[in-house]
Amino acid sequence: MKLVHGHLSYCTNIHAGESWAEHFAALKKHIPVIKKGVSPDQAMGIGLRLSNSASRDILKADQLQIFKKWLSENDAYVFTMNGFPYGDFHHALVKDQVHAPDWTSNERLEYTLRLFDILAELLPEGLEGGISTSPLSYKYWFPTRQLAEKAMLNATHHIVSVAEHLYRIKEKKGIGLHLDIEPEPDGLLETGPEFIHWFENYMLPVAKAVLPSRLQITEAEAISCIKEHICLCYDVCHFAIGYEPMNDILADLSARGIRVGKIQISAALKAGMSADADLRKDTAEAFSKYMEPTYLHQVIARKSDRSLIRYRDLPDALKDAENLDVEEWRAHFHVPVFAENLGLLRSTRSDIVEILHRYKSNPFTDHLEVETYTWEVLPETLKLPIDQSIIRELNWVKAELK
Repeated sequence: MKLVHGHLSYCTNIHAGESWAEHFAALKKHIPVIKKGVSPDQAMGIGLRLSNSASRDILKADQLQIFKKWLSENDAYVFTMNGFPYGDFHHALVKDQVHAPDWTSNERLEYTLRLFDILAELLPEGLEGGISTSPLSYKYWFPTRQLAEKAMLNATHHIVSVAEHLYRIKEKKGIGLHLDIEPEPDGLLETGPEFIHWFENYMLPVAKAVLPSRLQITEAEAISCIKEHICLCYDVCHFAIGYEPMNDILADLSARGIRVGKIQISAALKAGMSADADLRKDTAEAFSKYMEPTYLHQVIARKSDRSLIRYRDLPDALKDAENLDVEEWRAHFHVPVFAENLGLLRSTRSDIVEILHRYKSNPFTDHLEVETYTWEVLPETLKLPIDQSIIRELNWVKAELK
């Protein structure tokens, strides 16, 4: 829905399904109900997720036109998409395979270009559209510096090809589009500083080397092209897990002319790790209730000297729960954004409040998207009917932005 300074929605990766028929059925079932609860008097924005197979299905026959007609009839519109999960995202062992195929592959490039072609057809006139994507790859797939360097360069060349494609779309159709890279724990790009380093030391040099000849533009125009079409997706959960200082990251991005394409509004788990053995044991047990087999739930622990320990998954952290050097855990498990107190655990909701309050005074993107995709695997105490949960999340965000 349209806000004072941008557009708000939720990401439909919440809903299971891989085919376009399954995606469309979920939209038909949920969007009218959610719209009634959060946006009854104005158009409802949708943060669309299409799997690779669904992105192919929707381009067959007249499926795209049918969808556009449905959007019009239901007073809804698509302004942002999630191009991170390529394949099955529910009812399967996702774990590190959420990154596959990664940005070193032609499959990831082709999928993303297809999504942009679809978004260009769906986007209302006058709006800018964005698609969030993976942080290049999963870092543990590259055990040596040489392999990681090669992967980084291959991925960068593919992303420059996306920028070229978006430049041509804008030249031909006047439509502004951007790819939003989403750093996350254990990604090849994991933190804000890593993203900035990659952008300036890989992305810009490659763009200056290849875009002038491909697009018949100058090096300065190539840099402008990249800064317009390649952005950061600021997933609040991911940055909070890493204890990253929001104001410093956003100031650094702004000073370097790097855009934030989308804020993904999400919350993680956190808790202090007491020096008392019984309290520490109880806290670890509380975290263990969030252990489930579908997704990776990385834990980043902060020690008393402020250094960090990174665990690849929650079971790895639980094995080290008696480490008395550690004073806090934060876990990559998206919990409802309106929840703060979760028994012995808390959420990183305060990070959401902080960024939304900053956004109110200084809007730095047009796209805001709530992304709590773990409803099916939440502990029973947090499960509510899905429509009711989404409505509550969106209305909480709206209230914070007033």
